[in-house]
Amino acid sequence: MTKVLCVGAAVVDFVFQLPDLPDRAEKYGTENAAIVGGGCAANAAVAVSRLGGQAVLGARLGDDAIGDMVVAGVEAEGVDCANVTRTPRARSSYSSVYLDQRGERQIVNFRGAGLHLDTGWFAGLQNVAAVLTDTRRVAAAEDALTMARTRGIPGVLDGEAPVDPGLVSLASHAAFSMQGLRDLAPDLGPEEALLKISAEHGCWACVTDGENGVWFTGFDGIEHCPAFPVTPVDTLGAGDVWHGAFTLALAEGQDEATAIRFACAAAALKCLKPGGREGAPSRTDTETFLKEQEA
Repeated sequence: MTKVLCVGAAVVDFVFQLPDLPDRAEKYGTENAAIVGGGCAANAAVAVSRLGGQAVLGARLGDDAIGDMVVAGVEAEGVDCANVTRTPRARSSYSSVYLDQRGERQIVNFRGAGLHLDTGWFAGLQNVAAVLTDTRRVAAAEDALTMARTRGIPGVLDGEAPVDPGLVSLASHAAFSMQGLRDLAPDLGPEEALLKISAEHGCWACVTDGENGVWFTGFDGIEHCPAFPVTPVDTLGAGDVWHGAFTLALAEGQDEATAIRFACAAAALKCLKPGGREGAPSRTDTETFLKEQEA
């Protein structure tokens, strides 16, 4: 199996489904709620595993009940958590997530307290074909991307705001959300921003924009890959699934345009199922979906 190192956030999400997202300071009730695993890196690692890759998680947790829940949930998906940092007396991260009937979401995240992420084991990790890191822990992301650059393998940055420009310079591939792109280049339109970032930082760059698809730096300037038209049930975790699928595809040797299409298919399928990472699709389902779209 193709090995991918996923570095960054691992949390538990407390999810509440409501007709509309809250906009007032009052009490709300619901008959639909769930406790699910979350976090950019953990969700991406599960996506990699379900899509047939071997995922290794680099994350920081407390030695507490939330941390136990995170590790148990990710390990159940076949993700290697042997080197996840567990800090005594620290508090693990968790989120409150509201979902409306259209599948849109509102998230409040507690980032945790007293946590640190050990990266000393990165150097001894064998047979890694690609690295994916988010922007939450800059020092750990730097170490992960530096390791990828040293080994000549794809180093993918999940560009959520705030984005440290130094991380973009270390990445071979910078995959921004629209918010992350605006954070880094607030005065430019998406196409101008991607071209500027690619030129200044020496990396391939793209921006994902949900149902509007993905814009990316190609041979002839900015190219566009449309999203697959679906009616979303739950968009929670779709971006993380996209990044996991994209990184795995690069690790397997797919070119960027093919990897984007593969990732868009995986993200679209995720949106058809509730429960955040619980909706991450299998490799068979993703490839079948792609063939159906081509028919």
